Amino acid sequence: MSQPKERIIMGIDPGTNIMGFGVIKVVGKSMSFVAMDELNLHGMENQFLKLDKIYRATIRMIDTFLPDEIALEAPFYGKNVQAMLKLGRAQGVAMAAAISRQIPISEYMPKKAKMAVTGNGNASKEQVAGMLAHLLGYKDMPEHLDSTDALSLAVCHFFNTTSEGAPRRNVHGGWEAFVKQNSSRVAGGTAAVKKSDDGLARALASIKKR
Repeated sequence: MSQPKERIIMGIDPGTNIMGFGVIKVVGKSMSFVAMDELNLHGMENQFLKLDKIYRATIRMIDTFLPDEIALEAPFYGKNVQAMLKLGRAQGVAMAAAISRQIPISEYMPKKAKMAVTGNGNASKEQVAGMLAHLLGYKDMPEHLDSTDALSLAVCHFFNTTSEGAPRRNVHGGWEAFVKQNSSRVAGGTAAVKKSDDGLARALASIKKR
């Protein structure tokens, strides 16, 4: 009988002030906690030196834990254009570090990671950290929660690449598909989805009449 496949997943939460890293080990369909770490970039005014430090720290983490796959927080839109530009650069540098080591990258929106871990896409950082501690059994909380955010990305990737647990990646999926697969984790179940769909249908009908 063949042994279950082992793999290491590293989650990366890019940031221009605090950058988080979270690592889990996967054996078959089970996951376990390996490590969390944070890169503190406060006090660094030169943005190019920040990017250099981000790149070097990411390479160091990769060379230390030798991940098979990396889960990276996907870019998202915000009101502060300058902040989003800086964050996008940090994401790009982390991505370049992974590519330089030829490691496959998957991107996940923050809401998707929160949904995978807690069943609530609007969960707070504290709720995510608490659920991760329950799932992975670690006791010492980090100074900041950027590393637990990174850990949630790794866990989200685990759920999305195994046949059990949270919903798998599905281009035809969405909230309704998630509810069907995880009704016990979502308050209101499919009724909430149907109500939302009915409201959308009424809104579209109203637009057509105008």
